[in-house]
Amino acid sequence: MVVADPAVVLFATAFATALVGTGVAWLAYQGYRRNDSDAMRYLAVGIALITVGPFVVSYVLSPVAELSDAATLLGVLLANVAGLLAILYSLEGT
Repeated sequence: MVVADPAVVLFATAFATALVGTGVAWLAYQGYRRNDSDAMRYLAVGIALITVGPFVVSYVLSPVAELSDAATLLGVLLANVAGLLAILYSLEGT
């Protein structure tokens, strides 16, 4: 029986989420450029913040800046909140 290292599985799923999120955000950005729609721009930013933001905070900023676990978690949560606010604005504010 093969047992996968939990850290490797966590990294792989976070990377896959960031990769798919980048693709979805790119499609929303294409919609913004095609239709000059501010709502699509905010949607693209929100999706990128929710999917790519936590990956960047956890696997890029945290090791480089030597952040504590609490600071890393705060960064991930702030990226999620900012992304949700951008998506909310794209749906309601424009």
